[in-house]
Amino acid sequence: MKATAVRAGFLTSVQDLGRVGLREFGISLGGALDPHALRIANLLVGNEESAAGLEVTFGGLRLRFADDRIVAWCGGNFQARIGSGTLAAGHAALVRSGEDFSIESPARGCRAWIAISGGINVPVVLGSRAGDLKAGFGGISGRPIRDGEGVPLGENSERATTLAEKLRTSRIASWKPPHDWSSPAQRAPILRYIRGNDANHLTSAAMETFRDAGFFVSPDSDRMGVRLDGPRLERTSEMDFLSEAVAPGTLQVPPDGKPILLLNDCQTIGGYPKIAHVITFDLAIAAQLRPGDIVRFNEVSLSEAHRALFEWEQALQHFRRGLESHFE
Repeated sequence: MKATAVRAGFLTSVQDLGRVGLREFGISLGGALDPHALRIANLLVGNEESAAGLEVTFGGLRLRFADDRIVAWCGGNFQARIGSGTLAAGHAALVRSGEDFSIESPARGCRAWIAISGGINVPVVLGSRAGDLKAGFGGISGRPIRDGEGVPLGENSERATTLAEKLRTSRIASWKPPHDWSSPAQRAPILRYIRGNDANHLTSAAMETFRDAGFFVSPDSDRMGVRLDGPRLERTSEMDFLSEAVAPGTLQVPPDGKPILLLNDCQTIGGYPKIAHVITFDLAIAAQLRPGDIVRFNEVSLSEAHRALFEWEQALQHFRRGLESHFE
């Protein structure tokens, strides 16, 4: 079965949890820029957490379904609808055959992740269904979805079928995850970071500026990275280093002194000084940064970074258990 993208939106692509373990071959991680949001949305519709969904940037998507499906979304402050009814973030809902699901431009944040029961059933390439939009493979022909295009769907699971029967009357589930799980976009985003080994390649004044100043998100940002405008961070040397491994969350400072926060589609190696690394848990906040936003940084220890991720995984485990009664 398929859903039809009556309107594909500004930039909509198929994403899952990415291609893990291939960076040594030059293959980017890719996948959803906020894997937490996609995992939660998948749990809400009865999918495996790793199922492929849709990543929507700046909205404008309108899907029409050929059969009954459960849909849920998480992300920025978007307005989503099923037909003429509103669907808030973090709520599972039944979309009937022939009905439309739409998501419009956001008031805050810039991305949303949509899970559909059965998952997006595109071919697995290098262990993932995610679309690598830079390299041009995976997803739907390695590119964004186009207007009028069909989006292949897998079969509804038994869990999804059970939930669909429960939602025949109410249509929208009353239960949901915590608000900051389903709606992580922030008015005044602060990203926690661990100091990088190359921090000493910035002047002490530059590192102080990095800690204290706010930076504007540049329009020249994408899934590869967020470019930041603001005070110039002065390096102690204009020479670049021998290229070495980089990863999502790495903060590099090129010769122009304007830092770049790398995201999932980033290259696998780089030669600019790596002054910091944004903690994994806060990359969900980074995924919502839009041009003109002001972002600040706060240094934390490695143990604090580990604790933030561990506590979230523990809370997610409790949430999984709490969901079970809705699928029985």
